Amino acid sequence: MFTDEIEISLKAGDGGPGKVSFFPGKHSGPDGGNGGYGGNLYVKATSNLTNLNNFVGKHIISAPNGEPGGKHDRFGAKGEDLEVSLPVGTYLYDAETNEEIELTEENKRILVCIGGKGGKGNSEFKSPSNTAPTYAQKGLKGQKRDFKILLKMIADFGLIGLPNVGKSSLLNELTNANVEAADYPFTTLQPNLGVLEHKVIADIPGLIEGASTGRGLGIKFLKHIEKVGLLLHCIASDSEDVLVDYKTVIKELKHYNPQLIEKKQIILLTKSDLIDKKDLEKKMKKLQKFQKVFSISIHDWDSLEKLKVFVNLYL
Repeated sequence: MFTDEIEISLKAGDGGPGKVSFFPGKHSGPDGGNGGYGGNLYVKATSNLTNLNNFVGKHIISAPNGEPGGKHDRFGAKGEDLEVSLPVGTYLYDAETNEEIELTEENKRILVCIGGKGGKGNSEFKSPSNTAPTYAQKGLKGQKRDFKILLKMIADFGLIGLPNVGKSSLLNELTNANVEAADYPFTTLQPNLGVLEHKVIADIPGLIEGASTGRGLGIKFLKHIEKVGLLLHCIASDSEDVLVDYKTVIKELKHYNPQLIEKKQIILLTKSDLIDKKDLEKKMKKLQKFQKVFSISIHDWDSLEKLKVFVNLYL
C-alpha cells in the first residue's frame, strides 16, 4: 500500500488545571498551584519515510496535556512537546485557513499547534476581600488544527506517458530501481523512484484519456511531478499514432495543472527496436516540432548511454 494523501487533526496538549488547596495550621491559607502548559506539537521532515502509511486509520494526533497544579503553590509539569515526523516533500493544508506548510528540506521543523496555558490555582485568587478562595481555573485547550496532508515526491525528473509505454522498464535500466514491469497496462500502481548519478527519477503510473475527470490511475499521482525540473515524456515507437498519444497526455496534464505543460520536456520514443529505422525516423520528425526527441530501447545500450549523458548534464 502506498499512501500519499490523508486528512488528520493535529492537536497540542491542554493546559493542566489549577489546584484548590489550603495550607493547614494557624496561618492557613490558599496554596493551590497553577497547572502546567500543554505540550506544543511540531512537524519535522525526514528522509527515513517515503509515504504516509503510518497515519492510515488515525483521526487525531495529540501532544500530552500539562499536569495539574499541586499543594504548596507547586506548578504542574509542562506536557512534553510532540514531534510528528513526515516524509520530505510533505505539504500540509489547513482546512480552515488554507495555510500551506511545506516540508521540503531534511530536518526542517515547524511549530503547528501551541499548547494551552495552565489554569491558575486558588492561591492566585487570594485578596483582602477574599482570603480563602475555593475555586481554581481549568487549563486552556491546546490548539487544534485540521489538515489535509499531501506527499509530493522530490524528484529531479519525471517519467510520464500512457500505460504500457515502457516507463518502468526504462527506470530499471537507467537506475538502481527494481520495479515490476510487464507487457500489459497498469503494471505500475504507485509512483516509483530510482537514482541516476545522485539525481532522482520518478516513474508515474500511466495516464489515459479522461484521466483528469477520474478515469484510470495516473492523475492521482501527478502531484509527484509538480516539482521536477524535466519531464521525460515516453511514447511507444510501435504506436499507431504517436501524435495522438503525445497530445492525449499533454491534454490531461493541462487539465490537472496548466503549469505542468510549461515544464521543460523531452520526448522518449521507447521500444525503438520494435519498428524499422525508416518508420522510426518519420515518427521522430512528427514529434520534433514539439520537443527534443530521443529514440530509445532498453535493448540498445548506446541509446541508454546517450540519454544518461543528457540527463546528467541537464541539472
